[in-house]
Amino acid sequence: MEKVLAAVKVGPSKIEIREFPMPDVPADGALLKMEVAGICGTDVKMYKQPLARGPVIMGHENIGYIAKAGREFTQRKGFKEGDLVFVEHYVGCYKCEWCHRGEYRHCENTDWRGNPDGIRYGYTSSDKPPHLWGGFAQYAYLPWNSVVHKVPAGVTPELAGLVTPMANGVEWSLFDGDVGYDDVVLIQGPGQQGLSQTVICKQAGASKIIVTGTSKDAARLEVATLLGADHVINVQEEDPLARIMELTGGRGVDVVLDCTAGAGTFPIMLGIEALKRKGGTMVVQGEMGDFPNFPLAKMTLKWITLKSARGHSYRACELALAQLASHRFPLEKVTTHKFGLKDVDLAIRSVGNEGLPNVIHASLMPWL
Repeated sequence: MEKVLAAVKVGPSKIEIREFPMPDVPADGALLKMEVAGICGTDVKMYKQPLARGPVIMGHENIGYIAKAGREFTQRKGFKEGDLVFVEHYVGCYKCEWCHRGEYRHCENTDWRGNPDGIRYGYTSSDKPPHLWGGFAQYAYLPWNSVVHKVPAGVTPELAGLVTPMANGVEWSLFDGDVGYDDVVLIQGPGQQGLSQTVICKQAGASKIIVTGTSKDAARLEVATLLGADHVINVQEEDPLARIMELTGGRGVDVVLDCTAGAGTFPIMLGIEALKRKGGTMVVQGEMGDFPNFPLAKMTLKWITLKSARGHSYRACELALAQLASHRFPLEKVTTHKFGLKDVDLAIRSVGNEGLPNVIHASLMPWL
């Protein structure tokens, strides 16, 4: 029987290469030959954590070619063998209220934390047949309820690997933050998410984009400038609030997009202080942790709207793919490194600034 190789997380910061049986493809299913699995900050955090529900094939930013498709799958989704596609990590039930509203990202069927039967690429245990629920493998299984997007012509698999952070950028900055023409925006953190939102805010017509980072982010801050940031600030070398007020003539910013993903309370405090006197918006994501002295009074006095970022929608993915296809921004500067299946550990650590230097977006390529 033909076998599929996969890098499996078997414990905190521990990977094993394992073999799985090549799955049978039913009439309403398909098999994806993996080309690129993007590695993001969420992978860095998840890699260090204990196993939630058994061993797992990580990888939730998945690009590949349809290797085999059942007749009903092709009829239902319009994709055929040989198509280059992006597969969202959500696998909804399509029976609940959230799915009927088009918000399958909130469906309980995708809740790998609370639902033992939940399916989400990169999070569901490889013990669950047909096992191939992550992109760190030669193939991934696509059930009838997978969400698939066509990769536009002219977009390479490696560039398409950016679609998930780019879609999050669309969702969080445009849909949640309502960034628009002439807005002044503060983006905290120049990782994949911060850089993606820099592009989206520039495309939306923001008049001034300020990106903050630390000394270890020097290379990323340079890329932020190339992608449209008007000013970058190293928060370890200068007073970020004083610099923001200097750049905005004391007015502050209209929108704060926090992409620091668990860097403590400092970014939240800075964001609240940096927002304009009345009516600003702040979008936060990641696990901030406890904040017993949250400045609620200041936030309400300044009439700040606080929103939590939560994944991406179908439309955000389509807009992200169109943005990649436009080639308006040098996004190849973000896709900095390629890794093979045996180098998953190094790839994840490098994205977390603990391996190779100056890694921004890592492309895990199982056939490399």
